[in-house]
Amino acid sequence: MMMTNTDIYLIPVKLESLRPTQMTVGYREVSVKRSHWKSLDKKARAATIDSHWFPAVLGPRKNYYIVDHHHLGIALIEEGVQKAKVMMVKDLSWLDETIFWRMMEHNQWVHPFDARGQRCDYVNLPKKLTELADDPFRSLAGELRRVGGYAKDTTPFSEFLWADFLRTKITVQKIRKNFDKALANAKAQVHGQEARYLPGWSGTVQTTG
Repeated sequence: MMMTNTDIYLIPVKLESLRPTQMTVGYREVSVKRSHWKSLDKKARAATIDSHWFPAVLGPRKNYYIVDHHHLGIALIEEGVQKAKVMMVKDLSWLDETIFWRMMEHNQWVHPFDARGQRCDYVNLPKKLTELADDPFRSLAGELRRVGGYAKDTTPFSEFLWADFLRTKITVQKIRKNFDKALANAKAQVHGQEARYLPGWSGTVQTTG
């Protein structure tokens, strides 16, 4: 999704008009992306915008619901970027709200879970990227993957599954007090058998007999 493809029709949009399909992000990851943006010169920034487009579903009232790159979208908005490009994954704009969300869930294009890991109604999804809440466990899960705690996986919202696993192992207070220590604690636990159901798990399967 991050590569330029001349065969793909890209649609220019205002970043602030994009609708999220999740309720939270890890703001630590947003900060990393903001820092990277600040390090780029004008030419590199233009190239980044050209190559990092947002896959989106066109929904009711012609709103674009992005299904990936929420962290990047927030980072760009906070850095003052106003425009981006979307690649339309599907046009579902002709459906009513109920059927639209049913199809979004069927295709695993939406993750309506809050910062406590609890499912919410679709009506509670933020209307703007900048309204997404910070989930420290999502930050921890993202960093855990980066340092090799588990492998990158194509399963939709896989890092949220890891966040929910970590939610049962580490307190949010420990993450906020000492992120690096919490990360080390998480890394020590993720290869165990208890986590073997998670996408990208890299432990060793135990055999019997």
